[in-house]
Amino acid sequence: MSDVTTYQNYIDGTFVESVAGELRDNRNPANDALLSRVPESDADDVQRAVEAARAAQAGWAATPAVERAGYLTAIADKLRANADHLASVIVAEQGKVRALAETEVNFTADYLDYMAGWARRIEGEIIESDRPGEHMFLFRKPLGVVAGILPWNFPFFLIARKMAPALVTGNTIVVKPSEETPNNCFEFTKLADTVGLPKGVFNVVSGGGASTGNALTAHPDVDLISFTGSVGTGSAIMHNAADHITKVNLELGGKAPAIVLDDADLDLAVQAIKDSRVINNGQVCNCAERVYVQRGVAEAFQEKIAKAMQATSYGDPGADSSVDMGPLINQAGLDKVSRMVDSAKQAGAEVLTGGRVADVGQGYHFEPTVLAACTPDMDVMKDEIFGPVLPIQVVDDLDEAIALANNSDYGLTSSVYTASLNQALKAVRELEYGETYVNRENFEAMQGFHAGTGKSGIGGADGKHGLYEYTRTHVAYIQT
Repeated sequence: MSDVTTYQNYIDGTFVESVAGELRDNRNPANDALLSRVPESDADDVQRAVEAARAAQAGWAATPAVERAGYLTAIADKLRANADHLASVIVAEQGKVRALAETEVNFTADYLDYMAGWARRIEGEIIESDRPGEHMFLFRKPLGVVAGILPWNFPFFLIARKMAPALVTGNTIVVKPSEETPNNCFEFTKLADTVGLPKGVFNVVSGGGASTGNALTAHPDVDLISFTGSVGTGSAIMHNAADHITKVNLELGGKAPAIVLDDADLDLAVQAIKDSRVINNGQVCNCAERVYVQRGVAEAFQEKIAKAMQATSYGDPGADSSVDMGPLINQAGLDKVSRMVDSAKQAGAEVLTGGRVADVGQGYHFEPTVLAACTPDMDVMKDEIFGPVLPIQVVDDLDEAIALANNSDYGLTSSVYTASLNQALKAVRELEYGETYVNRENFEAMQGFHAGTGKSGIGGADGKHGLYEYTRTHVAYIQT
C-alpha cells in the first residue's frame, strides 16, 4: 500500500494538499487494483484555484499570443517524450486499449501544436461605418477565467481540448478531471509544470462532481464553463451558470444513427460501424449507437456485422495489449448496459451475438453485442447505451431512415453508407445533427467543429469556431 501514488492539487503554480486533506481512491476498472489516492477538493480549494486564475489572467492576456502559444508547444514536446508512460496511465485507470491510449497521447500533443498555430491567426474585423470619418473595429478578447470539467472516456485529450484554446486566446483555466480518471491529468500537470507557465494560468483541482464540480460551476468569478459529460450533469451546470449568467460550452450525450442503404459497400460499412461501436469499449459520444439498414441488404449486413462483433476480443488491456476492447468504466456503467439489453430482449429484440456480462474474472466487461429486430420504442434505440451494443432496425428507404434518425433528443453525430452521391447529399441536408460521416467511421478532425444540437449540447470545439468559443467581441467606434 505504501507505494500507491498520492497526488496533490495544482494551484498557483504549486502542488498543494486539499484544504480538508481528504483523499479519494482511484482503481483500475479491469481488475479493481488500487492505483492512487487523489484530493477530494471542497469549495475552499476551488476558491483558491479560481482566485489564482483571476489574479493571473490580466497579465496572461497582455502576453503576446505567440508567446502564450510557445508554452503549448513546449508541453506538446513533453507529452511526446513521455508518451509510453502516459499511455500506460490511461490504460490502467480508464481501461482503454493500448493502441488507442497511445493515439490519444499523440493526438493530444498534435492538438496543442494545432491550437498554438492560431496565435497569429486570431482575427477581428474592420466594419464599414454609416458616418463620415468614423472607424469601426471589432476585437476578439479573452473571456477571463475558464472552468474546464473533463470526462473519463477521453480524459487526456480533453485537457488539451479545453486548455489549449483557452490559453492561446488569453484566458486562464481551472481544470477538474473526472473522479474516475484523475491520474492522467495529474501526470499531464507534472509535465506542464516544467515548462515555466506563469503561476495561476493553469490550475487543477480533483474531486467529485457533486462537491468539487458544483463549487466550480457555481463560482461567481468563472466566466466560461466548458463541460463534457452527461446530459443530467450538463443540465445541473446550466442551473448553476444561470445564477451568474455564466457562459457555458457543453458537449453532452449522443445517439448516433448509422444508415446503410441498398447500394452501400457492405464490407466498408461493417468495418466502419464496428470500429465506431467498439472504440473505447463503446464509451464514446460519437459511437454509432443504432443502425437503420435498408431491407434489400438487411440480412447480409446483419450476418456480416454479427461476425465482426463476435470476433472482437476483450479483456484486461493492461495484461493483454492485443485485445480490441477493455472494460466499462465502473459497475454502474455495466449494470446500465446489461439492463438495457435485457429490456430489449424482453421487448422482442433478437440477439445475434453477445448479450451478456462477460465472464473474464474481475472488471466490468460486457460481450460485444448485436441486436436485430429492434423497434423505435425500445430503450436501446432511444437512449444512449455507452457500451459495446449495436441495435439494428430494418427500414424501407432513406426517407424512413432519416425520419427515425431525427426522432431523437440527441443531435451530435450521424453516418450514412451509400454509393449514391445524391443519396449522401440528401442525408447531409436532412439529418439534424452537428456532424455526418459518409462512408467512414465516426471520428472528428481537430480542424473541424465538433458540435451538436438538442440535448447533445451547446457550443462546440475544435477548429476556428471552437477557438472563438473562448473569446468575446468588443466593438470600438472611433470618430475622427
